[in-house]
Amino acid sequence: MKERTYLISAVASKYNIHPQTLRLYEREGLLRPSRSKGNTRYYTEEDLKKLEFILNLSREMGVNLAGIEIIYNMKLKMEKMQEEFAKFLEELKKEFFSGKEGLFDQKTKAIVKFSSSKVALFKDDEKE
Repeated sequence: MKERTYLISAVASKYNIHPQTLRLYEREGLLRPSRSKGNTRYYTEEDLKKLEFILNLSREMGVNLAGIEIIYNMKLKMEKMQEEFAKFLEELKKEFFSGKEGLFDQKTKAIVKFSSSKVALFKDDEKE
């Protein structure tokens, strides 16, 4: 089954932004929609998720484009580290806890899990 794609006009309308804003995000390297032979931009569901992340940072938190790029790259690195850590834990479980999986699960409860891609703004009321 072919992945669903969206034209720039549909994406701009859905997120209430100007198509030029999407083109700017592409020029800045924040979005990379696929292109048809006629050079039409096609946005995938993954592109839309990334756009939502970008818009949340810029609209809700006032982050500029350079900051968005840095934050997004850090997010990707953290996700990769999380995957590597999960693989490490699986290997550890196989190596040292074979037949004692309950003990392993008990010990891993102390590990803090991070899986949210939501970003929240916290204000320090004392400074205001």
